[in-house]
Amino acid sequence: MPFETRRLAELADHDAFIKRHNGPSADDVSTMLKALDLQRMDDLIEQTVPSDIRLGRELALDEPRSEAEALDYLSQLARQNRVAKSYIGQGYYGTHMPAVIQRNVLENPGWYTAYTPYQPEISQGRLEGLLNFQQVVMDLTGMELANASLLDEATAAAEAMALCKRANKKNKSNAFFVADDVFAQTLDVVKTRADCFGFELIVGPAASLPEHEVFGALLQYPTASGEISDLAPLINAAAERSIMTCVATDLLSLVLLKEPGAMGADIVVGNSQRFGVPMGFGGPHAAFFATSDKLKRSIPGRIIGVSKDSRGNTALRMAMQTREQHIRREKATSNICTAQALLANIAGFYATYHGAEGLRTIAGRVHRLTTLLAEGLQQAGITLAHHTWFDTLRLTQVDAGKIHGRAMTHDINLHYFANGDVGISLDETTTAHDVARLFDVLLSDEHGLSITALDEQVVTNRISGIPDGYRRESDFLTHPTFKRYRSETEMLRYLKRLENKDLSLAHAMIPLGSCTMKLNATSEMIPVSWPAFAHLHPFAPRDQVAGYHQMIDELAAFLVEVTGYDHISMQPNSGAQGEYAGLLAIRRYQAAQGEAHRKVCLIPSSAHGTNPASAAMLSMEVVVVECDQNGNIDLDDLTRKAEQHSERLSAVMITYPSTHGVFESHVRKVCEVVHEHGGQVYVDGANMNAQVGLTRPGDFGGDVSHLNLHKTFCIPHGGGGPGMGPIGVKAHLAPYVANHVVTPINGVDPTSGAVAAAAFGSASILPISWAYIKMMGARGLREATELAILNANYIAKRLEASYPILYRGENDTVAHECIIDIRPLKSASGISEEDIAKRLMDYGFHAPTMSFPVPGTLMIEPTESESLYEIDRFCDAMIAIREEIARVESGDWPVGNNPLVNAPHTQADLIDSEWQRPYDRELAAFPTEAVKASKYWPAVNRVDNVFGDRQLICSCPSIDEYRDA
Repeated sequence: MPFETRRLAELADHDAFIKRHNGPSADDVSTMLKALDLQRMDDLIEQTVPSDIRLGRELALDEPRSEAEALDYLSQLARQNRVAKSYIGQGYYGTHMPAVIQRNVLENPGWYTAYTPYQPEISQGRLEGLLNFQQVVMDLTGMELANASLLDEATAAAEAMALCKRANKKNKSNAFFVADDVFAQTLDVVKTRADCFGFELIVGPAASLPEHEVFGALLQYPTASGEISDLAPLINAAAERSIMTCVATDLLSLVLLKEPGAMGADIVVGNSQRFGVPMGFGGPHAAFFATSDKLKRSIPGRIIGVSKDSRGNTALRMAMQTREQHIRREKATSNICTAQALLANIAGFYATYHGAEGLRTIAGRVHRLTTLLAEGLQQAGITLAHHTWFDTLRLTQVDAGKIHGRAMTHDINLHYFANGDVGISLDETTTAHDVARLFDVLLSDEHGLSITALDEQVVTNRISGIPDGYRRESDFLTHPTFKRYRSETEMLRYLKRLENKDLSLAHAMIPLGSCTMKLNATSEMIPVSWPAFAHLHPFAPRDQVAGYHQMIDELAAFLVEVTGYDHISMQPNSGAQGEYAGLLAIRRYQAAQGEAHRKVCLIPSSAHGTNPASAAMLSMEVVVVECDQNGNIDLDDLTRKAEQHSERLSAVMITYPSTHGVFESHVRKVCEVVHEHGGQVYVDGANMNAQVGLTRPGDFGGDVSHLNLHKTFCIPHGGGGPGMGPIGVKAHLAPYVANHVVTPINGVDPTSGAVAAAAFGSASILPISWAYIKMMGARGLREATELAILNANYIAKRLEASYPILYRGENDTVAHECIIDIRPLKSASGISEEDIAKRLMDYGFHAPTMSFPVPGTLMIEPTESESLYEIDRFCDAMIAIREEIARVESGDWPVGNNPLVNAPHTQADLIDSEWQRPYDRELAAFPTEAVKASKYWPAVNRVDNVFGDRQLICSCPSIDEYRDA
């Protein structure tokens, strides 16, 4: 239509973002529908989504907003937040993220759009960053082993308690001790977990530990009120009684304080947030978890290990513990699936950039300013509760009301204890001017104290809050990596070198089934860095965070409409934690109805491994429901088992569409059967990307679902985290979702303990999902779902002549993903699904999901964001690989020497003067014209997994190993 003939309303292109998010054009859609012998998108949806669950209307959401409009509205919400100067502490502190890290990691799609590094050959950059993080944690805690991060300090402490129970074979107690000076939110989460496991929790002064018979103990160092004490006598006495000890600590304090490992601690946990990661109203932040070597086979979460590749060169990989919840299922020791890889990398890079001397300077300055504050207050007659400190003081016998009034006048937040004491925590952002202002707030404007004079007194008299016997004596960060990158030029090049080793969405489609690697639009990501979202303390007063609460409430309302539930709890900060939180709400509800005996959880055999692992964490009894030959839940088996366990049936956990990538036609009946026998229905939200705008789990029988915001709702995977897993619940479950001891949530039972450290989980990434929904609107969300289904069916159609498609629905369609069966090919040729996965790297692609949910298969999910060009490029690669397999089958290439078993091919292969392979180098590295035009090089050859597991090393290799490589 000519410009001159269009009205103003027609020139406001509110659909612009929809067109940018959704990859296929109108012509692409027509081409794909034609390939499927269909005329309209509606025809595909009618064949795919059962008619009895279809929504039948558009979602009741606002019209889509343009990117500029959405960001403008979000900036208005941000302006309703007030970024006061925070001295609250309690595990959250101000910090300075170096600009070179903010621009080149946090805000760089090469880092934040990458997937979890299950394919190590194309993940060496972030694996090295995570290995650095592990080394930082090991060095500072004095422990022999560390994992690559957990979700937050509180859940890390809960994991530590569970580890103590299963690893302590000498102590048969069922009680766990928690010192009463740990952070309140940590105690809240530990109480919740202990109740689920049936542990007795004993809370008391740390010094009272010898009075109790327990299997483990949690101590805080320094304490929540800032006190430092020598824990060695307590730990040694506990060890003599076969009591394992966990120490929750602060990494920055350990720069100056004696490390817990030197005191004999068994486990050390904490939060790495103050290593350059903003408070973000609670997250995301990378927790750490460190242990002794003897516990290496029991540590939860991901461990990055050092192995070698097929050329014998050093190569990194995730060690075997990583997916134990998928292997051991209901016998798993943890349901952890998401870590905080992006934030762990940032914290590790922070330490790399500053090095030991830089960290000593930062920690020394924080401690000096705290000492100046302590000395001035004491000279003015203020009583301190403790005579030791690192960064936190507790003022006692003060008028907290007057102090609070003056603090508000100065826009300052302090911590107020229940007994009237006042807490003050300083951090990296605190200056001498800030301390002077604190004197004004705490004493009055006429105090007469001089920072310069106080500093002179402290230096002259060698005053410190750290007694001589409590000081760190060991060195740390001695590896060359932590000494080399001091200039911004060197750091920039280091970050770029690592980025170049990884394949991300910036390079190509990542066709992982059940993981939904879709566009993370730049406009959605921008607000994450805004100070009004990034720099708020999670325990800031409610009137300072009105914008956050409005944004969260609006997002919750969006999700209520999308899901058909009545209430959304934003607290769970991963999908697996959402499963735990959802089942917990069910168990609490049933207990309130006098049905605490209901403990049986029905789970289909095809379920995600986190499902049975989550049920096990609530001490539920898992009963497996079989699937039929088409991959659907066997309704007869479900009915039999529901009847068999009717009196004790708690819940069923189903994934919809199924884990096999099919819309099961009898999903309503599944829900009805369980409800008839008094159970609740948990609908796993992993495949929600195939439902939005077409059907709603709350409508077809679901009582609760978790939502993977890092999948369906565009929060990026970040190389293995962050994630968010809020849960939607029906009204009867709403009072039983997680509450929070520090930030109580209206409408929730006050006795419902927390599942995460912050009331709203990883709140600073919620604007991403808010913006996505706001800019897509009802029609955009529906079209995205339809395109995800279309793309998957098109791929199935294109590949069906080359690979068997394992499962289809009643009308021969798939949902948003399809599974190709490699087992017949392996029998005929010896080529495995892993060989295909590695060969895809030579074609410039990440592998589909390997051997899940069916061993020997590949599960492919294109999402709606991929264009027909990219989908065809992937299909062309898969078809070419099938032709390569045919050459192995025919004997043209030996089974043990062909492009598939030797994949991936590196630059080292191409320059090898001893090339002795029955195919040429061009076919090896440049198999298509598209690859020749834009080549991604895997950093290493195929990694030896067995070698890495047999010789588990999770610390940085010596520089000589890199030099030799």
